[in-house]
Amino acid sequence: MVKSMYAAIAGLRTHQSKMDVISNNIANVNTWGYKTRSANFQDAMYQNMVNSTGGNVANGGSGGVNASQIGYGVNMGSITTNFATGSWGYTGRSLDCMINGTGFFIVGPMKEGEISADDISKSGLSLSKVGIFSVDNNGYLVDASGNYVYGFAPNAGEDAEGFDTSKLVPIKAPVPDGEEGGSVIASYTIKADGSITCVTEDSETITIGQLAVASVTNPNGLSQSSGYLYDIGENAGAVSGIATTGATGEILSNYLEMSNVDLSTDMANMITTQRGYQANTKIITVTDEMLEQLVNMKR
Repeated sequence: MVKSMYAAIAGLRTHQSKMDVISNNIANVNTWGYKTRSANFQDAMYQNMVNSTGGNVANGGSGGVNASQIGYGVNMGSITTNFATGSWGYTGRSLDCMINGTGFFIVGPMKEGEISADDISKSGLSLSKVGIFSVDNNGYLVDASGNYVYGFAPNAGEDAEGFDTSKLVPIKAPVPDGEEGGSVIASYTIKADGSITCVTEDSETITIGQLAVASVTNPNGLSQSSGYLYDIGENAGAVSGIATTGATGEILSNYLEMSNVDLSTDMANMITTQRGYQANTKIITVTDEMLEQLVNMKR
């Protein structure tokens, strides 16, 4: 009889974990780039009361018997992330941008040596869906946490066009040099293909680089760390840095990606989770009453 007690306890624990997931979604309903998560239940272990047997058609044999099993409640099977693109939030800042698609920005600390764009899974860089960018005192493009933003440098040469998409580098704008002079940057523009141009106070237009977009085979293989960042897990598959395409999505300047939390869905899930939790508490109460009746049979 106490099997019901343990099954109900497992139900309480799992429903509490689901409520934790729901509460995190609701708490981040206004967080830039947040991706909603879903808690998925699965059956706990089973005890066979009767084992399954096959039929015996020989003389005197009997037919097959199906298994009879008693379950021990529920466990949290998985917590999945919905990477659908959120709505556009207009900010009016030219260095704010979002990816209208499945791609990710590539950010991280300064790295020595070349970083191949073909495979960045072991590069130590992180991914992000939030493009709150600015230029630091050294002219580097950084995110809100001070991580360098990686992309492609313009091809070298006077008549060269396009970008070197074979390797990733931190994007850097020219800064005035105390000895050699130089013009102060007056404004920045990020185009739909990720290319970044700046206009100096002398009205000179300079292309400083192109934002790289990470293409991830399995986004649910990413692990979210602090802030807006995702670490590249072993199950993420191939991760490469590429220029924007129709598959990864175009860059939208002056916008940030809003949370994709559906508040009405999470409120409904909260109600059903609360009722599931309440039903499991009733199982514990009824089991306790049955045990009390059993104890009181002999007075």
